[in-house]
Amino acid sequence: MKEEKLQEKQAAVAEVIDKMKRAQCVVVLDYRGLTVDEVTSLRNQFREAGVEYKVIKNNMLRRAAEELNIEGVEEYFKGPSAVAFGYEDPVAPAKILCKFVKDVNKTEIKGGILDGKVMDAAGITSLSKLPSKEELLAKMMGSLNAPVTNFVGVLAAIPRGLVCALNAIAQQKEA
Repeated sequence: MKEEKLQEKQAAVAEVIDKMKRAQCVVVLDYRGLTVDEVTSLRNQFREAGVEYKVIKNNMLRRAAEELNIEGVEEYFKGPSAVAFGYEDPVAPAKILCKFVKDVNKTEIKGGILDGKVMDAAGITSLSKLPSKEELLAKMMGSLNAPVTNFVGVLAAIPRGLVCALNAIAQQKEA
């Protein structure tokens, strides 16, 4: 019986380790005081953004952090802890949680991990102000596209200027 429970706990810790390895960003939230409707709303926002949100026991979080050699994060694993795992966009969990904390004003962000580096609540807030991956890609594509667009405009101006000059000559000869 004890052996079974031990194996269950080890499997649960292994699952948390896997989530932490795969996540680009992990944000820890104190969820005390939130209503069921507020948590449901938060979960829906996370789901739309491809972020996984779980309430995980602090001991499991500590063990997973130890296994992954992440130091300095233990202080965030005290009291009730919910964790948001951002797998695709590292900014998404921070953006959603910062907006949620500001709107609800009942809870707080404890801290987090970005690419294996521990961040405090202020760092998570700073992260939330960065543009999303899609915005950055759009800006980069716009920057890459601008020289080509300008070059095409210059090339198109040459024949357009020639046509205008020929048209002006034709009008002068008619007059």
